[in-house]
Amino acid sequence: MTATELQKIDISGDGGVQKEILKEGNGDETACIGCTVSLHYTGRLTDGTVFDSSVDRGEPFEFELGKGSVIKAFDLGVATMKLGEKCYLTCAPNYAYGAAGSPPSIPPDSTLIFELEMLGWKGKDISPEQDKSIEYYVLEKSDKRRSPKDGSSVKVHITGKYDGNVFEEREVQFVFGEGSDVGILDGVEIAIGKMVLGRIKIKPTYAFGVKGCPEHNIPPNATVEYTIKLIDCEKGLEDWKLSDNERLEQAKIYKEKGTTYFKKQDYPLAIKMYKKCVSFLENNSDNESNKVKVAAISNQVLCYQKTNQEHAGKQACNEVLELEPRNIKILYRRGQCNLAINECEEALSDFQYVMQLDPSNKAAQNQILICKRKIKEANDKEKKIYANMFSKLAANDKQQEPEDEPDILAKCGEWTDEDTKREVDRAFERDNNIVMI
Repeated sequence: MTATELQKIDISGDGGVQKEILKEGNGDETACIGCTVSLHYTGRLTDGTVFDSSVDRGEPFEFELGKGSVIKAFDLGVATMKLGEKCYLTCAPNYAYGAAGSPPSIPPDSTLIFELEMLGWKGKDISPEQDKSIEYYVLEKSDKRRSPKDGSSVKVHITGKYDGNVFEEREVQFVFGEGSDVGILDGVEIAIGKMVLGRIKIKPTYAFGVKGCPEHNIPPNATVEYTIKLIDCEKGLEDWKLSDNERLEQAKIYKEKGTTYFKKQDYPLAIKMYKKCVSFLENNSDNESNKVKVAAISNQVLCYQKTNQEHAGKQACNEVLELEPRNIKILYRRGQCNLAINECEEALSDFQYVMQLDPSNKAAQNQILICKRKIKEANDKEKKIYANMFSKLAANDKQQEPEDEPDILAKCGEWTDEDTKREVDRAFERDNNIVMI
């Protein structure tokens, strides 16, 4: 079948990019913006002249879809291709190299015909750290944007797979941002905020981590897959429209949510709620807002201490002390965090400041004794290390000392006063050229 006999599909909507399928692809999945696609292509002018070919080079061509790194026709056409699909892509000049062309191979205002073969693609990286721990693949494109926001109610259908086997399938409704309360993985919730229907690969960081999930027979450090369909979601709260008083009210709601999760010992979710509380008050500076902010951050500190995240706890303490430099409870907690991470001098300083502000504080007194003992132990250990080091150096130096030269005179008996006098006389005679008779 020739190109003219194939059915043409108008991709651009104005006839500028037309696709003719040579071989149907597999499945329904296509690459989405942000995916790294791999394909073979052969580019021809309308007279059949080949101007470029990855096939001839024997190396597939890769590019990030939708980022403008290729001609417009490629971004549009490749986004419609399924795995294994082969097609012709006819590109008008304004979707190719335009009036300038690409000398010397492509003349100005050239219509180009590409023969493409989709080899595969890697998912779009939607992980917060951009470390490919969550990769996203579109299964259904939608013009209607329905991305949920924190606090809005969402309804989704999820199917989880490991090693090709389904371990979870359910329809669930929950408050977006609080998915872990109903067993939604962090990676799944992040993806829900970015898709209508899609498939994701989640590495352990945002899945079941080092513990795995015995309930679902998921081993430690496992990568899992989920298919997610967003069924419905409420319109989220538009923060920028809120007045200062409305922001304060929302902050109080999230603070109470944080406390609820704290009591349930869901410390990660409690931290998330307390942070959300503080975010509502970023631009508020009135006394009541500052009190709510201090309370929320102080509770974060407790959560960090409960989960052995003392470095994060110390940072949260610093945030409170910027607002209330003489906050005794937070000074004490920062001292605890410093002590836990072996910053004993800083811990001692914190507890001593607590004593200045509250001389009867027995807990701080006890902590000061602990700090001093730890500091002494550290100093003694350091002295011992240096003492051992110097001992080894001294031993090495002794081994390297040159051996004493043999005492020749010892073999000749004792050197008497007469010998000394005689030697002096001989020297005198030599120096003065005197011959004694």
